[in-house]
Amino acid sequence: MENTDDFSPASFTFDGQTYACTDLRGVCGSNLDRLPVVLRLLMENALRNMGGVERRDAVAAVFAWLDTGTSEAELAFQPGRVLMHDTTSTPALIDIAAMRNVLAEAGADPSLLNPMLPVDVSVDHSLAVEAFAEAGAATTNLQHEIRRNAERYRFLRWASKSMRGVRIHPPGTGIMHTINLEQLATVVTTEVRNGATWLVPDMMIGTDSHTPMINGIGVLGWGVGGLEAQTVMFGMPTLLRIPDVIGVKLTGALQPGVLATDLALTVTQRLRALSVSGEFIEFYGPGVSTLTAGDRAVVANMAPEYGATTGYFPIDAATLAYLRGTGRTAEHVARVEAFSRHLGIWFDPDAEPRYTRAIHIDLDSIGCHVAGPKRPQDLLEVGQTKEVLAAIGFVPAGREAEVAALPRHPVAIAAITSCTNTTDPALLIAAGVLARKARALGLRVPPWVKTSLGPGSPAAASYLARSGLLDDLDAVGFGIVGYGCTTCIGNSGPLTPPIREAIAAGSALPVAALSGNRNFPGRVHPDLELGFIMSPPLVIAFGLAGDAERDLRTDPVQVTADGRPVMLSDLWPTREEVAAHLQDAQDPADYRRDFDIASRNPLWYALAAPDTPLYPWDPASTALRRPPFASATEGSQLGRYVAYPLMVVGDDITTDHISPASAIPPDSLVADFLVARGDDRNDLNVFASRRGNWEVMMRAAFHSKTLVNLLKPGMPVAHTLHVPSNTVQPIWDVAQRYRDAGQSVVLVAGARYGTGSSRDWAAKGQRLLGIRAVLAVSFERIHRSNLIGMGILPLRMPDGVNPATLALLPEDRIEIDAPFDTLAPRIAVPVRVLRAAGGVDVFHAQAAVETQLEVRLLREGGVIPAILHETLGMPEAA
Repeated sequence: MENTDDFSPASFTFDGQTYACTDLRGVCGSNLDRLPVVLRLLMENALRNMGGVERRDAVAAVFAWLDTGTSEAELAFQPGRVLMHDTTSTPALIDIAAMRNVLAEAGADPSLLNPMLPVDVSVDHSLAVEAFAEAGAATTNLQHEIRRNAERYRFLRWASKSMRGVRIHPPGTGIMHTINLEQLATVVTTEVRNGATWLVPDMMIGTDSHTPMINGIGVLGWGVGGLEAQTVMFGMPTLLRIPDVIGVKLTGALQPGVLATDLALTVTQRLRALSVSGEFIEFYGPGVSTLTAGDRAVVANMAPEYGATTGYFPIDAATLAYLRGTGRTAEHVARVEAFSRHLGIWFDPDAEPRYTRAIHIDLDSIGCHVAGPKRPQDLLEVGQTKEVLAAIGFVPAGREAEVAALPRHPVAIAAITSCTNTTDPALLIAAGVLARKARALGLRVPPWVKTSLGPGSPAAASYLARSGLLDDLDAVGFGIVGYGCTTCIGNSGPLTPPIREAIAAGSALPVAALSGNRNFPGRVHPDLELGFIMSPPLVIAFGLAGDAERDLRTDPVQVTADGRPVMLSDLWPTREEVAAHLQDAQDPADYRRDFDIASRNPLWYALAAPDTPLYPWDPASTALRRPPFASATEGSQLGRYVAYPLMVVGDDITTDHISPASAIPPDSLVADFLVARGDDRNDLNVFASRRGNWEVMMRAAFHSKTLVNLLKPGMPVAHTLHVPSNTVQPIWDVAQRYRDAGQSVVLVAGARYGTGSSRDWAAKGQRLLGIRAVLAVSFERIHRSNLIGMGILPLRMPDGVNPATLALLPEDRIEIDAPFDTLAPRIAVPVRVLRAAGGVDVFHAQAAVETQLEVRLLREGGVIPAILHETLGMPEAA
């Protein structure tokens, strides 16, 4: 920190050592207690990293925020580290490898391009559930994973060798957010500045939307797209508008039998009902103190599902208990407490900070819930799956025998999956207790149900085995299939033969039951449109039932061989049972030991990787290709132009719609493209595994059978209309025809465009298709940022204007006037709809641009040109 103004560093002594630190209390005075804790942390970061006038302005703006609860002022946020996973890190590291080529071709040293802060990469998103409900399933699945992804994994190993500060955590070490909680997070850490050792809060960003899970232990972090992460990795701060902060006051305590999942789903429903979109969420009130860190992490994880940037729980005794329980040293835990209290970020259950808005949730009132069948915010009581599915009105087709073989809505997948609900040991212990009771009654899942347990950490196997519950889970079909995201990210593997046959015959409309965080149509499997999110023990109950169209409040889960109906209440774990097993099962030494063992995966280290500054691209590769947008001369897409709508879509278009992650259908045009280049049609892996190949991902854009293109309804998957010729073709072919003719294209969308995962390929694919702007009713935060990172202008249409009211006909065109030199945050942009039948409709859209850095990126054509211009010493685009 510079000492040229009033904000000089303070000092803090702990255990005989004196550290420098930010004098947050001295700067803020009585205002400190009025600020939400998330703003205290942002203030600390600004004081430490900004200088001079900018720092004074930032402090004044935060104080002004207290008057109104909102602000248009900007803060520069500099995280201490970046967390990525294999399918977001691959495209980001591909970009860096390609930028190194550009540097070398310009005569510069390519090895100059290195991340400027630590980057951890978890290889967790590529594990598929091939083997299940059998001995050795986890080993089998890991072997398949390494075989299928060997080329990509060799690339990741090259990156860790050739780029400073990049650390790869191999397959089998766990899910990134669990690793973050159990291994990486320090809560309070040290850094050296100008020769002095500072104590600072642990703050980070991650290239996954569920990064806020770390908020459960008081670490401020959130998810960003890979493109935004690249700006931070190369020294550009993350500029953000001082956020609106919604306080969620918790009172009371969860009732016996109610789990953290039920709270998370309730919070999701309540905050989506408020139309949360990018705000910071902070939990406060006496109810917070009744929740464990595990409970809090479940709620924090689902921040993107409730539309927020964060879901923050401040540091308190539960944080310290978690650190001790996962093997952190006593000295470290004591330092976290002492410094958090000193800095003024320790939780006070009686505090009432100033919030932009506040809501109240009584924990006593929450019951046992599921969410679905298509969105995580659609909250239901457990038994309501029956009436919701009945209301769909599915009529089975086919022969009577086929109709009778399965229920109308069979459970096709029952997956205890995702870091969301497998990181908290209490939830897995609860599932194990239910499995033990089911096993004692002789219950097993029906043969059509595909079961799986994919914990977030290998430590789960140790504590479940120590409690004896691992055998019970195995016995009812829920053995461990590996340590990764599995079904949650769409790596569910093939469905069982009875389900595949029923789908083909039209005799059933199957359903997924999962403990993940998203249930969008096609998300967990391209052939499943319906899914319910629920707690791990409830997943087992639905798996045992085999029928999603069942009211488990009144209908039996199963009937035993001797005719006894087994009700959910007969199986449900009590709070005392879970607590007793937890006490017996957990050993803090598990976490570091099991992680270290998994980190030495011999299959990983057997992969040979190049050791050169430049990556040796293989032009025949179908996995890794140098992308064309990694260029210093891409150029800005701003200006005044008339465009054809490439696509018109409705509300809730997810990044799964825009850039799918799940299995590549063997009968798709993408499959044809890969097979023509030598790949096996029956072993194409998932779309996410091809994010290093721009040609595949361009063809994968909008590849979703549930996506409706309103430009001309009824078109095949991933097709659109080429207006001048009135022909329907694959989207990339249509885009190429427009490009060849020198014609611009835009996309028109409804509300919440880009909801879901943080994947930057949802924006990269649109840039490759030539989309210059997206006009939408509203944008999800990360996708909006990714669009800007690719030089695509996001435009928010005014109230009352949406795809339905626009009623665009195919021949209509759209004129946008977004001049290069006048673009500014939230500026009004004139839009004219030129009707083919004559006449013009005019409205003003708002540029969904929040900061001056985003303006710069749009002017330079995106993140990659901006990084290259800075590295090569080129002036900002003119």
